[in-house]
Amino acid sequence: MADDATTLKHAVGFDPDALREKYRRERDKRLRSDGEGQYIELRGRYARYVEEDPYADPEFSREPLTDEVEVVVIGGGFAGLIAATRLREAGLADIRIIEAGGDFGGTWYWNRYPGAQCDIESYCYLPLLEETNYVPKEKYSYAPEIFEHSKRIARTYNLYDVACFQTRVTELRWNEDLERWIVSTNRNDAMKARFVVLATGPANRPKLPGIPGLDDFEGHTFHTSRWDYGYTDGDTNGNLHKLADKRVAVIGTGATAIQCVPHVGASAQRLYVFQRTPSSVDFRGNKPTDSEWAQSLKPGWQLERQENFNDVVTGRPFEVDLVNDAWTDIFRNLQSLFPVGAKSDLSPEEAARLGELADFQKMNHVRARVDQTVKNPRLAEELKPWYRQFCKRPTFNDDYLPTFNRPNVTLVDTSASKGVERITRNGVMANGVEYEVDCVIFATGFEISTAFRRRIGLEIYGRGGQSLYDYWSGGMRTLHGHSCHGFPNWFFVGASQNGISVNFSSMIGGQARHIAYIINEARARGADCVQPTAQAEAQWVATIRSLAGNNNAFLESCTPGYYNNEGKFDESAGKFGADIYTPGANAFNALLAAWRENGKLEGLELS
Repeated sequence: MADDATTLKHAVGFDPDALREKYRRERDKRLRSDGEGQYIELRGRYARYVEEDPYADPEFSREPLTDEVEVVVIGGGFAGLIAATRLREAGLADIRIIEAGGDFGGTWYWNRYPGAQCDIESYCYLPLLEETNYVPKEKYSYAPEIFEHSKRIARTYNLYDVACFQTRVTELRWNEDLERWIVSTNRNDAMKARFVVLATGPANRPKLPGIPGLDDFEGHTFHTSRWDYGYTDGDTNGNLHKLADKRVAVIGTGATAIQCVPHVGASAQRLYVFQRTPSSVDFRGNKPTDSEWAQSLKPGWQLERQENFNDVVTGRPFEVDLVNDAWTDIFRNLQSLFPVGAKSDLSPEEAARLGELADFQKMNHVRARVDQTVKNPRLAEELKPWYRQFCKRPTFNDDYLPTFNRPNVTLVDTSASKGVERITRNGVMANGVEYEVDCVIFATGFEISTAFRRRIGLEIYGRGGQSLYDYWSGGMRTLHGHSCHGFPNWFFVGASQNGISVNFSSMIGGQARHIAYIINEARARGADCVQPTAQAEAQWVATIRSLAGNNNAFLESCTPGYYNNEGKFDESAGKFGADIYTPGANAFNALLAAWRENGKLEGLELS
């Protein structure tokens, strides 16, 4: 056995056992007993972090609505836009979209911080490109282009005519006598809807760390999803001139910080970046779109590209990698480890072993990139990620690491104390040291894995007044992730018990098409209500659970983050990343397509 380990070490150029132990130690020192409880619910005095909208008309008002529509879609981001377009294509004209922001865009309405950019190739990520006859300007689009494309979709499908902006849904309640959903909002609406599609997306509610003393700070604070350009000056391109005489703290080092920190560092008098866990920061390699390539595209090109990307990043065999970027690099490496023609013959254990080796090699490359970029060896060590590639969402940026070579930028590693210790009147305390600052910027992302009720931000009551959250108290219960027994004519679009893709818009596309089909079929067959049978729902939950084993074990071993509920994965009823169809989005969409082709609406009851 020792000889085998030595042989493997020489063959790959590193010691896998030593890396596993290093990963375990780094994980353990960041584990917190409070898990997701370390984040504050945005209510009361903290509500401003979610309710304030620096981009909308502060004088906006309208009369309450009490009318009836066929379908209400809740959310105007990619999920809501795709759902609405598929409903329109299915012939449903009587729809209404309710959106908290002042325009369409969802995450890309709120995320206007300097440097904001998609991390999935824009030709895959921006939805409905063929339908809107648009090809993005660059391989990775920046926020203004993505926001503009959201508006382009809305204009193409005449969705502005049916939108209620600056409106938050507070409650959905099924009225048994009317067989309608009553949709209540913060503007005193009491709309009626035959069908409801909840499409709020996973990144809609800012996440705020519950750091002691948060209310004591006498300087300025804001969250990156509500960037205060009145305080910083500039725009999404940077040029934050008002920070020239300011000492700034950025708390958080995830995908948002990776993009905004270079701009803050370039403008601020002094920048302190507070890091609990380093991100994996790989090469970005953005480039303008090749006009000849764009003109050569054939009908169906985007779906083909999306499905190819999904196949590659789920480890399926592939002949060609159409995207060919840092996301797919690990899987190109993985494929190179398999003996020619042998992949399908490998046991699951051998495939997993080779997959881990490919992961080790990729992360060694990422860590070597830190050494090559950051001049101070101590800083370089603190910026290295010690975990498997997909324990946290990988990031890709060419400017983040060089920022720490600036003399005005200080990295404050808080891993020993598991995060910032407290906020004081004058600044931020970590590792027993107070860093005096004028401004604290929370780059702490969105509530993706907190309790479903909390991150959705509205109450949902089905038949008999049953709360959806009580129904899900022991974990999510759906048929194909889109609907629940006891909640007729209610549908969910997002990360649930469905096939997941790191390309969110690809995942949503398959769900939205399926939901539009069901609603249209229910109407065509003269049904007032449609919902899953209890038996079909139970069978699907059993299917999800039976497939989850290896995925759950992987997440359990990861460093704390939202993928594994901050290290409390085994204690959470609504485990983000667990309640998924692990074969992936392509396999799931194929399953749904076969279900539709069957035409029997199996597992649904129509009444």
